[in-house]
Amino acid sequence: RDGEIVPLIAETGGQNAMIVDSTALPEQIVRDVLASSFQSAGQRCSALRVLFLQEDVADKILTMLAGAMDELHVGDASQLATDVGPVIDEEAAMMLRNHIDRLKKEAKLIRELPLPSGHSNGTFVPPACFEIEGLHVLKKEVFGPVLHVIRYKASELDSIIDQINNSGFGLTLGIHSRIDETVNYISRRVRVGNVYVNRNQIGAIV
Repeated sequence: RDGEIVPLIAETGGQNAMIVDSTALPEQIVRDVLASSFQSAGQRCSALRVLFLQEDVADKILTMLAGAMDELHVGDASQLATDVGPVIDEEAAMMLRNHIDRLKKEAKLIRELPLPSGHSNGTFVPPACFEIEGLHVLKKEVFGPVLHVIRYKASELDSIIDQINNSGFGLTLGIHSRIDETVNYISRRVRVGNVYVNRNQIGAIV
C-alpha cells in the first residue's frame, strides 16, 4: 500500500494438547502439566489446554494432579510465593468464568481452586480442571488457567491424533511416553508447529 506502514501485532494460539500413555512417569507428568497449564495463568500461546490420558493410568494421574493443584498459590504476581497471577483484563476473566460455569453443568469437575480472600476485586481466575467427553466440547481456544482432560484407550490413539489434526488449532503438542516408537509415530502423524517430548510445553527455545 502507499503511505505509512500499518502496525501489526499478532499472536499465535492453539488448542494445545498433551498425549500421555501408560508408560509415562506419573510424577513427571504432573509436574509438566502444572507448568504447561497454569504458569502465567495459562496465558501463553503454547499453554496446555487438553490433556489426553490413557485410561489405564487416568485415575492415578488425576488424583495426583488434583493434589498438586491444591498446593498452587493464587495471588499478586509481584510476590515470589505466587504461582498463578491474574488474567490480563476483565473481559478475559469473564470469558473464563462463563466457560467454567458451563463446564460445571456439562463436564466432571476434577478440581477448582478457591479464590483467596482479598482478591475478589481483581481479574483472578483460580486454576480449574475438568474431565470432558471429547475435543468437540471445545469450540475455541480457552486462554487461561483451565485444563480439560480426555480419557482414551490405547487402541484409540489414531482417533486422538485425527481429532487434534481436525481441530483447526495446531500450534503445540506434548507427548509423554517411554516408548520411542510411540513418540515417533505421534510426531510423524500430528500436524502441529512444535512437539515437546517428556517435558513441559512452554518456554522452550526451539
